[in-house]
Amino acid sequence: MITVEEIQRVARLMKIEVFDHKEYVDKVHAMIEYFDILDSAGVEDEDITTQETPISNLRNDEHVPFDEKLIKRLNHYKGTYVRAPKMS
Repeated sequence: MITVEEIQRVARLMKIEVFDHKEYVDKVHAMIEYFDILDSAGVEDEDITTQETPISNLRNDEHVPFDEKLIKRLNHYKGTYVRAPKMS
């Protein structure tokens, strides 16, 4: 299914440094196995209920100007970057 070379290629495209490619191959295999379990759940016959809303019940769009710099209101703003949580 997934090979070390594919993980290396994706990491290179995402510009992230991955030290143990084999670990990620195992994680991707586990995710694919879980998707296979979900695919075999057999929910094709289930009825999906939806609620229709007429367009007349929707609000009108209106432009509300925002004068502040939004990036400065972020919690982990540093210079011109926003720090994201560390991936584990």
